Amino acid sequence: MGRRIAAKITGVAGYVPPRVVTNFDLEKMVDTNDQWIRTRTGIRERHYADAGVGSSHLGAEAARKLLAAKGVPSEQIDLIVVATVTPDMLFPATACLVQDRIGAKNAWGFDLSAACSGFAYALTVGAQFVGAGTHKKALVIGSDVMTSILDYQDRATCVLFGDGAGAVLVEPVTSDNEGILDFAHDVDGSGGCNLYMPAGGSLKPASLETVEKRMHYVHQEGAQVFKYAVRRMSELAVQILERNGFTSRDLALVVPHQANLRIIQAMQERLGLDDSKIIINIDRFGNTTAATIPLALMDALEQGRLHKGDLVLVITVGAGYTTGAILMRWAY
Repeated sequence: MGRRIAAKITGVAGYVPPRVVTNFDLEKMVDTNDQWIRTRTGIRERHYADAGVGSSHLGAEAARKLLAAKGVPSEQIDLIVVATVTPDMLFPATACLVQDRIGAKNAWGFDLSAACSGFAYALTVGAQFVGAGTHKKALVIGSDVMTSILDYQDRATCVLFGDGAGAVLVEPVTSDNEGILDFAHDVDGSGGCNLYMPAGGSLKPASLETVEKRMHYVHQEGAQVFKYAVRRMSELAVQILERNGFTSRDLALVVPHQANLRIIQAMQERLGLDDSKIIINIDRFGNTTAATIPLALMDALEQGRLHKGDLVLVITVGAGYTTGAILMRWAY
């Protein structure tokens, strides 16, 4: 047995902005085409936030939907953890802005930056507070407006991403047969140069030079990221299953980060999983970074693919490199 945590997910909700951008729309914006995008990524369309809409807006909408569905007053939330690499601003934290927007006046909170692994890391952190008995209701949010940092002169990256948010409610377990069983996270900072935004931080603050050199956008070495993601996600999945006495055959559902359909399929093949055990929605949302996991959980619930007692694996990899896995027994 690994790191048993006395916490469970008791609710999931997601929100994407209403504007849909298809591959055919992108053909008018950049030198690309629908077949090229679908063949290499599996994406058909994605959602774009309008100007003036930040990650706090999307995160707050997901949180409102979740609290309304659960019938939980915002005043009952103890903690808000927001995973994002596109905060509204460097400070205050996006969690503070969400807290104010939803009226969670009794909550404290903070942001967590781990790129596409952000939600998995934030869920682990939120669950630790709940599992320790110090908090009863934690709100964990993944929210990103990736279109705010896309370079439409780089067709290899600008077609990959969309905007969105997802939220989960984390509460104490009520039995031994539910909740988070274990987590396994790691980082490999040597790969940071393969997926990053060069400027905008303390090392290279915004200047005329950084803007002219297009350093405030996503930069990616796609082939390197692809190889690392497939290998490390597969390795981490096996590791967390084995140390908890399971194999891939025991899984009811795998919820992978939605970065690229080919990455998901390569991992699926390595683990020997059939299609019924994988949730995929990248075709509709693209890569929403920290929002992909909760949006996929939302879809799995709506499709009737999650049931109480199911063994579920969340698996992700992101810039950093960051990698994360969470094993849980679904609680409702």
